[in-house]
This record gives sequence, structure tokens and C-alpha cells, in this order.
Amino acid sequence: MEQTIAGRHILIVEDEFFVADSLKMYLESLDAVVIGPAASVDAAIELVATSDRLDWAVLDINLRGKKAYPVAEALSARGVPFVFMTGYGADSIPEPFASAPRCTKPFEIAQLVRLLVR
Repeated sequence: MEQTIAGRHILIVEDEFFVADSLKMYLESLDAVVIGPAASVDAAIELVATSDRLDWAVLDINLRGKKAYPVAEALSARGVPFVFMTGYGADSIPEPFASAPRCTKPFEIAQLVRLLVR
């Protein structure tokens, strides 16, 4: 797993500080380059627009009461694969993103990484 994560530029979009920080530290321990974390839709869209390289992204769906679907749209437009990290059920995800991988909270970080490298 480490060989596939090492050197990858991974955007983290998560508004819970401890979740974002834990994920960032774990990914960096695997030698990934972490972009963010972004805690809001606007901050995430800014990072998507200004980052030269994004290999993958991890998106919490609910960011301070706003849905992260505009971020998913921006990532899709750039061809960047992403994983939803959420407590919401699959039926709450709109059709354009229904096939996106989803990691249900609470989750194990290693499980999330496995979804990324698939």
C-alpha cells in the first residue's frame, strides 16, 4: 500500500479538525503529499482550482452545514478521483456521484486508503 500512496498528491476536505489532522498525519506517514485540509466548500474549490497536481481527494459530504457536491463536481471536471467520507447513507448521494466510493464514518484510516488506491 505504501508504494501506491507515496508521492501522491491527496486533497483532504474535512471540517472536523481531529479527523482531518489524523488523516493528514497518516497519509504523510505513507509519504503522500497532502493538500489542505480544507474545512469549507469554498476553501476546497479554491484548492482544486489552484493546485497544480491532484491525484486523489477525500471528501466529507457535510462541511459546516453545506454539501460538498460542488467540490465533487470540480474534481470530476479535472478528472480527479475521490472518495466520500461520510455518515450519510448511499441513498442520500445524488445520482451523478452515486457510483463514487464511500467510506462510512466512523472509519479506519487504512480502510479509506484502500479505497483510494483501488
